[in-house]
Amino acid sequence: MNMPEFPNIILYAIPFFVISIGLELYGSIKENKKSYETKDAVTSITMGLGNVLLGFISKGMVLVAFMMIYDNFRIFTIPFAWWSFILLLFADDFAYYWFHRISHQNRLFWASHVVHHSSQHYNLSTALRQTWSGGFYTFIFWLWLPLIGFHPGMILLQMSVSLLYQFWIHTEAIDKMPKWFEAIMNTPSHHRVHHGSNPLYLDRNHAGIFIIWDKLFGTFQPELKEEKVVYGLVTNINTHNPITVAFHEWVAMGRDVFSGKKSLGDRIKYIVKPPGWKHDGTGKSSTDLRNEWQESVGRSQSAVGSSQSAVGNEL
Repeated sequence: MNMPEFPNIILYAIPFFVISIGLELYGSIKENKKSYETKDAVTSITMGLGNVLLGFISKGMVLVAFMMIYDNFRIFTIPFAWWSFILLLFADDFAYYWFHRISHQNRLFWASHVVHHSSQHYNLSTALRQTWSGGFYTFIFWLWLPLIGFHPGMILLQMSVSLLYQFWIHTEAIDKMPKWFEAIMNTPSHHRVHHGSNPLYLDRNHAGIFIIWDKLFGTFQPELKEEKVVYGLVTNINTHNPITVAFHEWVAMGRDVFSGKKSLGDRIKYIVKPPGWKHDGTGKSSTDLRNEWQESVGRSQSAVGSSQSAVGNEL
């Protein structure tokens, strides 16, 4: 099957990114919202540029892997047709959901994904804060697509479409979309939750385009007015150095794997266990933090209820 020419839409979208960030920045200054901080935005843009440059290498490698599977092992041959692009839209987004979810549950994948969560601000420039390492191995979550018969060119195009869609949801300028849209699609409100370090919001809303996956698989959390999103990491790295932003978690993971007296099993677990796990039991994963928070909230509510009950008895 001859592959049609697909444009590199990310490169074509760069002027749109620049204009959108400029407009959001203007609105932020005009309304005195302080959603931008110069060094933070410059770091995010630098990470984005690095991602694009490294993408010329990583995408070539990904294309070779996809083509090898497509040419030698594909089960079906899905044609270039309007309906196949609709199927691919959902198939790609399903793959993205599981990539994104596991990137929060497995430290090897978190080591590259943490870059995107390292900003303590939330604006359109944050969308550009992308990994420099993930493109070389996270594509494994998409290997099943050429296997079932989607052409690699189609897959790479749809992956770019997904990335473009997710740009506009990195903003506080939009509160809520219409209810029908919020019910189906990923939105700024849903994605603000994903970037929250609040225990309630940790590891929630992993959607790319469709929020339906989170609702189906139990990871959905609506944004609550009474729980303002606190952006960033549970323990922030407090640096604007792009090299540190890109590789700090790789360094930390390497230190945990290779230092100290540990069994081989524990060393491996520092790679495959969730972020925060420690072999001596002193670490706390996002699940631990959420459970502790829920218990504290429950105790607080019980205390309030007991107090109100006591007052009622006195009356």
